[in-house]
Amino acid sequence: MGNYVNPGNAGFLAVRKEVYVDKTELIRFINRTLGTKSKLSCVSRPRRFGKSYAAQMLCAYYDKSCNSESLFADLKIGKDVSFKEHLNQHDVIYLDITWFISTADHIQNTVRNIQEKVIEELRELYPDVRRERTLPETIARIHETSGSRFIVIIDEWDALFREAKMNHDLQEQYIQLLRGLFKSSGQTDKMIEAAYMTGILPIKKYGTQSAMTDFKEYTMLQPEPLEAFAGFTEDEVYYLCQGSKLNFSEIQEWYDGYILGESTHIYSPKSVMDALTRKRIGNYWTQSETYESLKVYIDLDEDGLKEAIVQMLGGAHIKIDVGTFQNDMTTIKRKDDVFTLLVHLGYLAYNADTRTVSIPNKEVRQEFVRAVMVSRHKELVKLIEASDHLLEQTLNMNGEAVASAIEAVHSAGTAPIFYNNEQALRSVIRFAYISCVDEFVKVEELLSGIGYADVVYIPKKASAMPVLFIELKWNKTEDGAINQIKKNDYPQVFQKYGGNILLIGINYDEKSKKHTCRIEELRQKE
Repeated sequence: MGNYVNPGNAGFLAVRKEVYVDKTELIRFINRTLGTKSKLSCVSRPRRFGKSYAAQMLCAYYDKSCNSESLFADLKIGKDVSFKEHLNQHDVIYLDITWFISTADHIQNTVRNIQEKVIEELRELYPDVRRERTLPETIARIHETSGSRFIVIIDEWDALFREAKMNHDLQEQYIQLLRGLFKSSGQTDKMIEAAYMTGILPIKKYGTQSAMTDFKEYTMLQPEPLEAFAGFTEDEVYYLCQGSKLNFSEIQEWYDGYILGESTHIYSPKSVMDALTRKRIGNYWTQSETYESLKVYIDLDEDGLKEAIVQMLGGAHIKIDVGTFQNDMTTIKRKDDVFTLLVHLGYLAYNADTRTVSIPNKEVRQEFVRAVMVSRHKELVKLIEASDHLLEQTLNMNGEAVASAIEAVHSAGTAPIFYNNEQALRSVIRFAYISCVDEFVKVEELLSGIGYADVVYIPKKASAMPVLFIELKWNKTEDGAINQIKKNDYPQVFQKYGGNILLIGINYDEKSKKHTCRIEELRQKE
């Protein structure tokens, strides 16, 4: 048993001593790939989404230097027909790239250290094997002399690309090492039984081609069929909430939002476990990231970036093209590259059917707001502050202050500058009320009564907020807007709603260039 060759099961043993969500069906998937042309798997996920736990689990299961039957017998894999066939039957090479970076005397020596340390342990295990210069050559020689084949597990495979962003020489050394292990189909098939790599980023592209084309990749963009292993599923979170002080709906409101595959809802394990352990909702996953990493990308000047961020803060889904992203943190040429990177980092959710991105949940949205508030885009700061004030004054039923706040949003430089019709006014209102997204669900053109209400903000469950009916007018009056809501009986759809309902009429006068607003509380009939 070594540090890198057959490292044992201590990592997974520590995991099993705490609350463990059973993800061992991943082992069944890997078992089916052993020795096949699909044996090379690269799984990319955001930080703290359980990547290292999966790597430690696979080490404990395959490593022939230990006995892990008791760790797995009561789990899902223990009931699978392949369980005993591969349990502790393989030589394993385990590489935690962040460990090698942190222990190197200089990051430039990382690749050299990886090869030297692993070769040293391999020679202890196979002392009769002739010394070779590189790790791929050493493994090939071991197979040639003993017939042994290896399962290679690499955790945080992309750490060098993240920590040494501009060191292209080091990156090329690393890619050459990986190509030596996995690129030659003839040699790789002989000496590698399977490989499992985890990382945040997919495999680096050179132009349009992957640096290692033989790997099957499972990403936040294309996770199938491993989407259930990207984090905690909804069923798993619901089970964890049983008997907890926090109920499932609270966890769902704060941490749901990543929907992978056809309909698999995925949650950050870090956020869920910390919330349940501390018995308090909070920003736990984002605390492990800090807003600085998000702020770097928000501060970029790509066309349309600011406007798209504002729209997403208001709950919008933004269409993007993920194909130009080069799978690194430096080759960022356009807004879509920024947003694709943020999907891989976990700050945005991606819908493969609509090809859109959005802010996934309340926890991440708060991180976006914090990052924006310290960004150099002062117009975004002005907009958020104006929106917060607007919502406050709306709830205070202060129509004059609401009109002034809308003016501030209109002049902030992120909403449409020029009005030409009522639709342009509606666009500004979308920007103006972005602060509503935490407490409300926005519905436009709500069918109710005789016709359609322009914009309605409906309080989320457990919220004490009132329903907000907003009717817009162009070169007319705010009183006329209120009267239309009443005349057409738009609020009838909420006749059984137990809370308050506010009627909000907003008019824009093209000649005076002024907004006016009137707010009235609807008195529900007994």
